Amino acid sequence: MQPYPRYRSSTPWFALASLLLVAGCGDQPGQAPATGAPETPVVSVIEARTVSVPRITELPGRTSAYLIAELRPQVTGIVKERLFREGGTVEAGQVLYRIDPATYQAAFDSARANLARAEANLEAIRLKAERHAELVRIDAVSKQANDEAQAALKQASAEIDAARAALDKARVDLDFTRVTSPISGRVGRSSVTPGALVTANQETALATVQQLDPIHVDLTQSSVELLRLRREVESGRLKRGADSGVPVRLIMEDGREYEREGRLAFSEVTVDQDTGSVTLRATFPNPRGELLPGMYARARLAQGVSQDVFTLPHAAVGRDARGRAQVMVVGADDKVEARLVTVGESRGDQWVVTEGLANGDRIIVEGLQRARPGNPVRVQAAGAGDTPTPPTAPTR
Repeated sequence: MQPYPRYRSSTPWFALASLLLVAGCGDQPGQAPATGAPETPVVSVIEARTVSVPRITELPGRTSAYLIAELRPQVTGIVKERLFREGGTVEAGQVLYRIDPATYQAAFDSARANLARAEANLEAIRLKAERHAELVRIDAVSKQANDEAQAALKQASAEIDAARAALDKARVDLDFTRVTSPISGRVGRSSVTPGALVTANQETALATVQQLDPIHVDLTQSSVELLRLRREVESGRLKRGADSGVPVRLIMEDGREYEREGRLAFSEVTVDQDTGSVTLRATFPNPRGELLPGMYARARLAQGVSQDVFTLPHAAVGRDARGRAQVMVVGADDKVEARLVTVGESRGDQWVVTEGLANGDRIIVEGLQRARPGNPVRVQAAGAGDTPTPPTAPTR
């Protein structure tokens, strides 16, 4: 008896199984049919409407003291005392240094004595001049003697004026031995110690006092930006108010926003030739001394109100192959159109669009991945619900 062939009878079963597998793959549940028109995509849109928004500009700057006073001696002498704590707060008129007053006290006493002597001498000369004036009328003295008496009286009066001026100078020099602060504020480190010799009007300051409440923030803005703002104001697209009323917010070095609002104080009238920028100065209250001179900061200020602009979500604005900003607009025939736009500043989660749109334009904000320029779409208002997906094809 011959053995039964191992593979001969399995060949028909293998062919049948292959046919069934191919047929089954062609009828997978949920798979779209190979023929038929594609489903029209659904997109969410918003309607463009013009608005007016503040033009917020962010500028770099540094803080500077509101008032600065460098203390220098007005007289020469030895420093006897230093009457303040370095880094502390001082008041206007407070004595900070005492210079040895002995020499200036002696000069003051001498000037006062000279004045008293001149005043006593004047009295005797005045009485003599009065007598000569009476006697000359009865020819009891010569006219020359009377003239000499009257001249002596005028000279004595002039000597009193000179003595009084010398006394005033001596008093000023004596007062200058007490070095006082001309302003209230924080005093820095001292450059001298008791026992040091200081000279009148020396180059090195004894100490520096700075008023830090309020405090200035000096900002820089390019002249190109200023020219652009001026053109927009002239064209009517930007409306500006009074500079002195512009509020300013400050972003500190650590990224935190300063809790108090400042005001723009003034704008410089010349352009720095080295940097091509203009300095703007803002003033901030600083009651706790949190801001110190020399700190870097960024300021946000409104430099006007942009008229007739549009605001769009960030997701609605894309870029073309050349990097130009564009949006997808649904036309009157419900077909998609790619529209180039001019984008300005970013405000939160929205872009400010200045050119390229008109009132009533329907801007696609959801479903952009399914929208192709020239293709029709089905439109729904943004926020009306989740974007529906096309239905699946029925199984065979």
